[in-house]
Amino acid sequence: MSATPAVAQAPQGWVQRFRNNPTSLVGLAMFLAVVLAAVFAPWIWPVDPLEQDVVERLIGPSLAHPLGTDSFGRDVLARLLHAGRISLLIGVSSIALAMLAGSAIGIAAGYIGGWFDALVTSLLDVLLSFPTLLLGLMVVAMLGSSIENLVLAIALTELAPFARVARAPTIALKNRDFIEAGRALGFSDLRLVVVHIIPNLMSDVIVVASLWLAAAIRTEASLSFIGLGVKPPTPTWGGMIREGFENILDAPWLAVAPGLAILITVLGINLLGDGLRDAIDPKVRND
Repeated sequence: MSATPAVAQAPQGWVQRFRNNPTSLVGLAMFLAVVLAAVFAPWIWPVDPLEQDVVERLIGPSLAHPLGTDSFGRDVLARLLHAGRISLLIGVSSIALAMLAGSAIGIAAGYIGGWFDALVTSLLDVLLSFPTLLLGLMVVAMLGSSIENLVLAIALTELAPFARVARAPTIALKNRDFIEAGRALGFSDLRLVVVHIIPNLMSDVIVVASLWLAAAIRTEASLSFIGLGVKPPTPTWGGMIREGFENILDAPWLAVAPGLAILITVLGINLLGDGLRDAIDPKVRND
């Protein structure tokens, strides 16, 4: 009789802990602000980010152009807002792909075990041996620069952490009493994994996703900065920093604005991820 109220109150517990953490709320507010600015970019600043005006090139911040213009006379604020759409799209899509693929691989390796687990673990060790940026650079260099290829490249760099996070609890859960009871009742392996194992490790996977989203955005910006991101004139934060680097002495606002956008986004995501980790951590939950 007492087990049912405990299960019902568990979600409220971590939500309440999250609400009571000021840094978590600050991170959530920062991230939501960036997302809303990107989504409503055409209404916040209704200026075409691709429109060029050579007469007004490299003009400093003013009422007409709050963040100035670039070397082609394009409005920096408009490009900054629209670049957020591309950066967030690539970051969220790549992490979602890595989370789905990595978690499936990790669960399969942990549940099947034996030689399959050893093989998967060895392959994951190979992926982890490559620096994230170097691995992404290699994939994009082979496939070419496009949004789809960037998502695939970044997802590959983040796949191993998700697989490891999903594998460890699967190994611990597959020998628990409730799993053995399910086998005794004739439940299929697929049902045991989907109904009983996945719900017990999703909180860990979601926390990892929130933390690695910041890494995905940084990787996309780094690849765009070295010229392997989305092709111009489509604006991205990394591409804007690269363009601004060429005029850093004459027009520092070109690099400062997208740099601050990346800083605010990554900081907000990290604070949000830390808050989720503290709220969902089993050790905290049992206190």
